[in-house]
Amino acid sequence: MRIKKFLFVAILFTVSSVLAQTKRPNIIYILADDLGYADLGSYGQQKIETPNIDQLAKNGMRFTQHYAFPVCAPSRYILLTGIGSGKAYIRGNHEWGSRGPVWDFKAMEANPYLEGQWPIPDSTITIAKVLKDAGYTTGLVGKWGLGAPGTAGLPNKQGFDYFYGYICQRQDHTYYNGHLWENENRVPLDNKIVDPNVLFPKNLDSSEEKNYDVYQQKVYAPDLLINSALRFLDQNKQKPFFLYFASPLPHVSLQAPKKWVDYYHQKFGDEKPFLGGSYFPCRYPHATYAAMISTLDEQVGQIVRELKKNGNYNNTIILFCSDNGPAYNAGVDPVFFNSAMPFKGDYGWGKGFLHEGGIRVPFIVQWPGVVKPGSNSELICATMDMMPTLCDLLKRPIPANVDGISILPTWLGKKQSREHKYLYFEYPEYGGQQSVRMGNWKALRLDIMKGILTTQLFDLANDPQEQHDVAAMHPEMVREMELIMKKEHHTPELSRFLMPALEVNSK
Repeated sequence: MRIKKFLFVAILFTVSSVLAQTKRPNIIYILADDLGYADLGSYGQQKIETPNIDQLAKNGMRFTQHYAFPVCAPSRYILLTGIGSGKAYIRGNHEWGSRGPVWDFKAMEANPYLEGQWPIPDSTITIAKVLKDAGYTTGLVGKWGLGAPGTAGLPNKQGFDYFYGYICQRQDHTYYNGHLWENENRVPLDNKIVDPNVLFPKNLDSSEEKNYDVYQQKVYAPDLLINSALRFLDQNKQKPFFLYFASPLPHVSLQAPKKWVDYYHQKFGDEKPFLGGSYFPCRYPHATYAAMISTLDEQVGQIVRELKKNGNYNNTIILFCSDNGPAYNAGVDPVFFNSAMPFKGDYGWGKGFLHEGGIRVPFIVQWPGVVKPGSNSELICATMDMMPTLCDLLKRPIPANVDGISILPTWLGKKQSREHKYLYFEYPEYGGQQSVRMGNWKALRLDIMKGILTTQLFDLANDPQEQHDVAAMHPEMVREMELIMKKEHHTPELSRFLMPALEVNSK
């Protein structure tokens, strides 16, 4: 009898332990690079096939009013810290050119201290630091862009137990790299160092596919990244983990596995090649762009299968997002794919700009048994909300200076007791820009670096493509938006991100 009682108690204890563990779900945040709002089938894409990511949306919640930032480094800083762009330490891409020839790929290969971007401070509180403190094993696979070798801005010094990928965002301008990084060690790859800033030779036939073979090499870095991510999931299957899978896809240069390029070449037919310049030439740019997104989609499917194999699928939150809107250069054609639908996505409207096409991004949350399958949310939210949401999930204190809010109630199908009154954006590059989203209203300033502080106003409910400036019809709303812009802008710590007209305006 005592033995049976002991076994019963032991079973109860085991069940209680399992239940306790399920209250701390694993978390995977997948971040695409330059993926447009409508580059996924679940967001309306008609030409590119993304069945695995679409399945996440079918199994979870699809957000339609989620925002990131217009370019890479500040978008990642805001995601990881929860700090808005008006206070952010990193507000643009800072390549730290004072070190020397940072855009010379052979020089970077010879000298690792030319790699990386301006580093974030050691005092930065990241999601990884918070989750590590909460008992999670933390891993980053993919693109970093917030520091350089020998600085405090490295992943392993910012809360990540494990890192594999690109420290430097310039390095992912080619997918046939000379090396990647594992933690703080360079890992050489069996590829030659070729600068992507090349033109297709005029003496060769640009319609001949074999003449582009020189731009493909042996080791395709995204293959190594997904293998590293799968190893991380397998090695940490017995404990709570956080994986930040920051894929470089589909950022240019246009390079993809041949099986996918052939698939889309057959689907789309012949097309005009991209002959290079700032990035590698590409024989079939439409097919290759689609192939890169399908490669990413295939990798999402591999992650899901690994979770199921390890028994972690039902206790893992999968989040999928993009760092900004679609690119417009190096053969990328957002008009052909309607990548930012229903917004405009070509130059001046997509990546690099505070128009909707540049900052409205897909966001999907899958959490089996918790998030309602096939649900949609029109909640106005942003990547800066991830920090407070995960703190809320784990009952951890939210770090000071965080501008995001917890959107956990929305994930759980409950009413949001707190919503953003507005979202504020500022960006010192591409002429200098400010924007405010409040309800259906969108205020926008362009060309601030020229001293222009004219505020445009758009009604997104009736004008999602921001074609009709109605500022003259709503002067009171314009004044309110301008007061928000003045309130939310703080003088940046780094002079590179100064917009002088805003400093004068703030006095």
